[in-house]
Amino acid sequence: MPVDSQLILSHLSVVGAERQHRVATPGLEARVVEIKTYQQRRFCHTYADMLESRRYGAASRFFLDELYGPTDFTQRDQQFARVVPALVKLFPQQIIDTVGVLAALHALSEALDTQMGLHLSSMPAARPVPVTRAAYRRAWQATGRVADRAEQIRLTVSVASQLDRLTRNLLLRKSLQLMRRPAQAAGLGDLQQFLERGFATFRDMKGAAEFITTIQAREEALAAALFSSDVNGLPADEGRDDLLP
Repeated sequence: MPVDSQLILSHLSVVGAERQHRVATPGLEARVVEIKTYQQRRFCHTYADMLESRRYGAASRFFLDELYGPTDFTQRDQQFARVVPALVKLFPQQIIDTVGVLAALHALSEALDTQMGLHLSSMPAARPVPVTRAAYRRAWQATGRVADRAEQIRLTVSVASQLDRLTRNLLLRKSLQLMRRPAQAAGLGDLQQFLERGFATFRDMKGAAEFITTIQAREEALAAALFSSDVNGLPADEGRDDLLP
């Protein structure tokens, strides 16, 4: 089913609601930033080989910068929401569909991060619980959202797959280049730059199949470890800075 402006806006509305919830709940926003910071470092740990790879380094960095970490995208998302109708009119449907997947991933990730922050804040302790491997795992298990974690992985893989497919379409690549001036005029410059960075990194890989399967395999293994009932191997010292997996 083709993505339309209402679907994209509904995902952005979820993102906005999650941010408002964090601001209204004392201490929650800071906890979510800590979680996002841990997740960014976890990505660097899990994909250290990919980040250092000449072939996959740029694409890995693209995912790290755009999908992980504590960067505040509030202003960008608000601007984006205002220009969604122009986006749907100007860009080809294949690109709109990809943006729709990105918006869905953004909304789900923000919702999960909020719930993680709530569970982390509620853990009984004499002082705030640091985001260690053990604390992170317990917070995930407290959410009980196994299916949503699987969906988050599916959406991430879908973004990569769609960018890879779009990059191989020479006509679409040329069309995107021709969109620079109209996109700027319509207030879509940031989105244009995001898409061009994505296209460039996937084009330079000259095939993203191994990159995509690696992400899927490692994230699914991590999800299994997060929700496993086996506590063997978890650090006994809550102050340790261990990273999953």
